[in-house]
This record gives sequence, C-alpha cells and structure tokens, in this order.
Amino acid sequence: MALKITDQCINCDVCEPECPNDAISMGPEVYVIDFRRCTECVGHFDKPQCQEVCPVDCIPLDPEHVETREELRAKYERLEREKASAEGD
Repeated sequence: MALKITDQCINCDVCEPECPNDAISMGPEVYVIDFRRCTECVGHFDKPQCQEVCPVDCIPLDPEHVETREELRAKYERLEREKASAEGD
C-alpha cells in the first residue's frame, strides 16, 4: 500500500529529501506522494522514512492503493531497473 500526505501537512520540507524513490513532490497546496513510485521504503529501509521524519504525523497508508509487501518489493525492483537503465544512457 502506498502512503499519502493529508491536508494536515505543514509544508516543512523534511519528507521530500528522505524519499529514496523520489515519490514526494510539492503539490498545489501541500506535498503529495506519487503512488506509482512509493514502495513504503521497501528495499531501502525497514520503515517509511517520510513517516519517521514527519513532525505532524500526516502520512498514513493510502487505502486507495493497497499493495502487498511482495508487490511493493516488485515495484522497488522495477524502479531500480529503470534507474540503472537511465544512468546507462
């Protein structure tokens, strides 16, 4: 399951640089998480780093994008292949 950032976000800017998949960016009003890139840090860390650093606890699981740990792992592996391919160009 991907994560999402709620409207409780205070735009403190601490989550974006912590995301190893570049899934977090500034949205129209608050930061947003691209569910296609969010692996909940599977493959990188034991816990989602954005949740670890968020001072207002506004990054819950996104019930609209439910994924198993295996699916998150497969997404991580796909993203890593894409990154390696882009670096090889």
